[in-house]
Amino acid sequence: MKQAMILLTLIAIVPAMAEDDATAIVKGAIDHWRGTSSDGEMTMIIHRPDWERSMSMRAWTQGDKRSLVRVTEPRKDRGNGTLMDGNNMWTFSPKVNRVIKVPSSMMSQSWIGSDFSNKDISRADDIIDQYEHTLLSRTDADGHVTYEIQAVPHEEAAVVWGREVLSIRDDHVLLEQRFYDQDGVLVKSLTSLEIAEMGGRMVATRQRMRKTDQPEEWTEIIVNSVEYDVELSDSVFTLSNLRNPRN
Repeated sequence: MKQAMILLTLIAIVPAMAEDDATAIVKGAIDHWRGTSSDGEMTMIIHRPDWERSMSMRAWTQGDKRSLVRVTEPRKDRGNGTLMDGNNMWTFSPKVNRVIKVPSSMMSQSWIGSDFSNKDISRADDIIDQYEHTLLSRTDADGHVTYEIQAVPHEEAAVVWGREVLSIRDDHVLLEQRFYDQDGVLVKSLTSLEIAEMGGRMVATRQRMRKTDQPEEWTEIIVNSVEYDVELSDSVFTLSNLRNPRN
């Protein structure tokens, strides 16, 4: 009887441990991507069957709540910016000289015409705080262990996706993130196409977002340079700096 009780206890504990480990892996990947702070330059390419456009950008992050992305080229788009502070997002366009707060109802909309949504760019902690995580598989390849983790939103969570599935390498690099709707249909995927050491750590330097029903359309973000754990003034992440760049 004592042995049976011990066995039942172990059976009850193992799933809980697996879930805790899965959550820690997801959190580790997010923390690894942004560091305590970062300052980077990137290129975004929006591809369509009959046209393609490219934009250069600079991005700053501070902690897990603040980030600022500003377009630097081409000239006609220069100065367009997006500021995230906590659960709030604002955009600025020099053409209309207006700062606009993005309502929660617009978070799933396209970010400056790309295949990334406003929510994708915010990289908020919702996937940690509002989802349950389950470790689906663990594979060994190319000298690394890759964890496949399913994230299912809590019943009361105000999120768009029915579930997400992430592939994360043991060095915290996100290899793939798949987004499914409420009916379990795959809607879009974010895939890391190139991985390299940058800023003192291994990071995905080229990622592509592609919608399942329009595979010929995609958006890539290429990281050209990045520094982590840099000292940034709080003034960087203000509406004033969004409108009148000082950094």
